Amino acid sequence: MKLSNIKEILPALDNVEFQLENGTFVPEHFHVTEVGVITKHFIDCGGTIRNEKVVNFQLWNANDFEHRLKPTKLLNIIKLSEEKLGIEDAEIEVEYQSETIGKYDLDFNGNHFILKNKQTACLAQDACGIPAEKQKVKLSDLNNACCTPNSGCC
Repeated sequence: MKLSNIKEILPALDNVEFQLENGTFVPEHFHVTEVGVITKHFIDCGGTIRNEKVVNFQLWNANDFEHRLKPTKLLNIIKLSEEKLGIEDAEIEVEYQSETIGKYDLDFNGNHFILKNKQTACLAQDACGIPAEKQKVKLSDLNNACCTPNSGCC
């Protein structure tokens, strides 16, 4: 989800709620402690130099059980970060602490935001030397007619 998408969704909401893909909700007293830009400049295993830029939201649970982040407050935080940091419309990455700090993509299901698990991947598979995954075939699905006795296949 891009920053422009969340800015379109927030005005229609009464509450800001985040849910992990496993169904667990982020406690409703969470804080957005950071909104920023993360730039990653790196070289992949194939030797290609890459640049990635994401808008980062950090969610934090405090012992502030009465706290509730309202959509207008989050919009104001986003607006301030755009003005002060020059944040552009980019994909959003959310940091949230469970067992460790996790990084999540963001989606919306019509009711609340979904923290989607991110996966690592090789960006240079053609240069990495990893063989292509072989197609699995059930032997019972093969046409055995060519290998019957007297078929001439052997």
